[in-house]
Amino acid sequence: MSEILIRHARLVDGTGGPARDADVRVVGETIAEIGAAGTLEPAADAETIDASGLVLTPGFVDPHTHYDGQVTWDPILAPSSWHGVTTVVMGNCGVGFAPAKADERGRLIELMEGVEDIPGTALHEGIAWDWETFPEYLDALEKLPRTVDVAAQVPHGALRLFVMGERGARQEKATTEDLEAMAGIVSEAIAAGALAFSTNRMPLHTSVDGEPVPGTFAEVEELERLSRAVVEGGGVLVQSIPAGAMAEEPDGMLREMGIYREISQRTGATVTFSLPQMHVYPDQWREVMQACREADAAGASLVPQVPGRANGLLLSWETFNPFMARSSYQEIAHLPMSERLPALMDPERRARILAEPDPEGAGAMAIMASALHSTFAMDEGPVFEPTFEKSIAGRAEAAGVSPLEMLYDSMCDLARDSADGKTRMMAVYFAGYAEGNMEAIGEMMRDERSVISLGDGGAHCSMICDASLPTFVLAHWVRDRDRGERIPLEHAVKMLTSEPAELYGLADRGTIEEGKRADLNLIDLAAISLDLPEIAHDLPTGAPRILQRGHGYRATICAGEVTFRDGEPTGARPGRLVRGRR
Repeated sequence: MSEILIRHARLVDGTGGPARDADVRVVGETIAEIGAAGTLEPAADAETIDASGLVLTPGFVDPHTHYDGQVTWDPILAPSSWHGVTTVVMGNCGVGFAPAKADERGRLIELMEGVEDIPGTALHEGIAWDWETFPEYLDALEKLPRTVDVAAQVPHGALRLFVMGERGARQEKATTEDLEAMAGIVSEAIAAGALAFSTNRMPLHTSVDGEPVPGTFAEVEELERLSRAVVEGGGVLVQSIPAGAMAEEPDGMLREMGIYREISQRTGATVTFSLPQMHVYPDQWREVMQACREADAAGASLVPQVPGRANGLLLSWETFNPFMARSSYQEIAHLPMSERLPALMDPERRARILAEPDPEGAGAMAIMASALHSTFAMDEGPVFEPTFEKSIAGRAEAAGVSPLEMLYDSMCDLARDSADGKTRMMAVYFAGYAEGNMEAIGEMMRDERSVISLGDGGAHCSMICDASLPTFVLAHWVRDRDRGERIPLEHAVKMLTSEPAELYGLADRGTIEEGKRADLNLIDLAAISLDLPEIAHDLPTGAPRILQRGHGYRATICAGEVTFRDGEPTGARPGRLVRGRR
């Protein structure tokens, strides 16, 4: 077996314990030995890595990704793998591609395109369908080599379509026969290696045709039966996107907590769910955390998944923009930027676009309405935690113009500055920035019940690239934050490694201990940084996506093989399918 000896590292082992200087020996896929710095000697044929001045951490575990399609054609699984991630969990939010009958494939693609903003053309071209059942999907994934480990969940949307067909898509109540058929598939999938069952209860998540995810309005009886099926199959975890998570109604999230508590108590399942800080109800997350504490005390198990930075969108004239539905913009939307920008800057067209109301049902500007105080031009680098004065609302106030005018003109300025071929964008924080800072996010991250998540790797291709979350956490929360309390390195690493691994039952990874899996990152903390987001046309059919690269990772090791050196892939493909709890 191959051997790697890492010497003189600053070891941060993922347990939250203090860092220490150490040598680590890797033999095959396993951490074989840990000793004091300078005490371990290499075998004759071992690769020796001098880690002096570098931090050694476990590989990062990302519990919220949407690589369900990309995993079938892309062995690198960028951008997550660029940021120290060695294990990804797919199948979140109730959407995915198994189980799937042949005549339902197009509908599942439309669902993924609508909910997760993954270009349908890329999915149609890229996915080589050779499965129908969920166990067959896992078998297909197991055949493909890659740089990271992947794990899957059973998605409610695909499950409902598979069993109920059109009735499932129309949100009809499941019959007793439907429930038993779906429960049988869930149990079979869990037994075959799925880590969890996922569901989506947010009405705003729809397919490209405006249809909510099948199961969005499922009755508690259905959720309870499928949660029990998880336990019957040998699992424990149910992942949910809650109703009320986007502040559709004041008490939506708290009602969801009551439902999750009841399901957990009755079935023994742990329910994990997304918890943002919404600007409309900035303190509601604290009520939800308290509801979780009360549920835990009553014998339930509820685990909030929280962001590691403010949630939002990236704006530009080339990607998503809040004026895109207005007819005066649509008249020029097809033009290349070399022609579109002069048209946008024409005073007459500018006035028309700004004056037009949005068509009924267009949500782009509605998203912006509550976030102009937290919208910032990324003209000096990646935006971390800027002040109100730098926001669109603050700049408009200082200039004596309307915020929409300032937004429009700033987008034009950024487009003009993109002449070097790199698109400059604006960051819109519509969650996690209610008080003009990320202090609430920091509190959520530090709560012992929470797990950092919501990177959405592989998804929202035209709007975000939050898969760079691990790099952001290390750069901002650990090293650079100057507007509030920082997070100690040892705690941040634990948040990125052992906590998500424990939630998903992956006890063979997440910490650096003898006998554990050799998934590791060797990091130059002083060099950790993020590039500006960029647009790449590298999906099948040349479809675009927003990517963000990170720096400072001297090496990433998966299953004992170096997969990246200084941010570049080595060609090693040790990643495999992770089946079940371990």
